[in-house]
Amino acid sequence: MDCATLIRIHRTRSGFSQRELAKRAATSAAAICLYETGQRVPRVDTLARILRATGATLVVDAWTDAELDASVNGDILLQVLDLSEHLPSRRPGELDAPIFAKLAR
Repeated sequence: MDCATLIRIHRTRSGFSQRELAKRAATSAAAICLYETGQRVPRVDTLARILRATGATLVVDAWTDAELDASVNGDILLQVLDLSEHLPSRRPGELDAPIFAKLAR
């Protein structure tokens, strides 16, 4: 999720206007507007301060590429494979489908 979406979601969940959030986060309403529209990206400390003003906490977690590939992508792949076993499979051959008179002309 990008910063713009993160700020907008937490601001609307807290019921604040951009002006009210700006006041609580000690910044300008114009800055909040720029952040929410993605025209400007806040620094990490600024993002944390804005989210804190909504009652949220910013948590940053860093991963190496190898950890991402092995843990995240591997887990997602296992979930997709598990899900695929629960989906109905198509039998070989033609599908029986009604022919609509309007399309058969």
